[in-house]
Amino acid sequence: MIDFLKESTFAVNEVLGKAWTVTRKHYFSIATLCFLMFITSNASGLMAFFLKDVSKGLNILMAFIFILFYFTINLSLFKYIFHLLDDEEHDVSIVSTIPTRQQIIRFLVATVYFILCILGVYIVVMVVGLPFVYAGIDINKVTNIAVPVGLVAIFITWVRISFFPFFIIDRNLGPFASIKYSLATTKGNFTKIFMLLLVLGSFYMLCLFFGFIQWPVVAFFTNVLSSFIIIPLSSVALTIAYRKMMSEYKGEDEPDIIHNIV
Repeated sequence: MIDFLKESTFAVNEVLGKAWTVTRKHYFSIATLCFLMFITSNASGLMAFFLKDVSKGLNILMAFIFILFYFTINLSLFKYIFHLLDDEEHDVSIVSTIPTRQQIIRFLVATVYFILCILGVYIVVMVVGLPFVYAGIDINKVTNIAVPVGLVAIFITWVRISFFPFFIIDRNLGPFASIKYSLATTKGNFTKIFMLLLVLGSFYMLCLFFGFIQWPVVAFFTNVLSSFIIIPLSSVALTIAYRKMMSEYKGEDEPDIIHNIV
């Protein structure tokens, strides 16, 4: 187990090192796409505030348009990073990295599958707890155990299948196939991915900590650093992690779900 953790640590260091090199060399183009995502996210909230008393139908329509625009920029960011990893010597315009209509539709459908998987895992955990209730065990005790277990199961499921956008952009796979490949390639790599997310999320946790102990100035600068450095770095690091897992993947052409759950 110790040797495995050491190998995982070195893998995380390798991914972060390469991610930092790519981000540093192409910071402004990557940060521009991240900034567009930030503007879109905040503009949607502002638009919802002004339209809340106008029309509920218009509010829903505008929310869908902003979500679609946000996801399009997010996919463009991944596509641009793929270009940097495959052909770093030649420049590419951000416009040329816009995903195709088919890729956007596949991503939206896969997102629905993603949400259903998350809900399905939580429901399974709750259903498993029902026999204990019928056995006469206090429902509060069952709930106190089932809810944390369900949240852990959701987090593990989220990590395992959250790489599906990369397969849609990089391999042009369908929605369900992208979910299956994400599940298959992350099998045996959960510890590495978790450690990578832990490192990347450390600045955000620091920001929350400084806010909790009422150090607003330190929390502000930590948040700025996280927004302008960590978020672009995270996008590159996760893309590199995907490429590394795919290069080491030795599974079949069309993986199934059952044999890749654990």
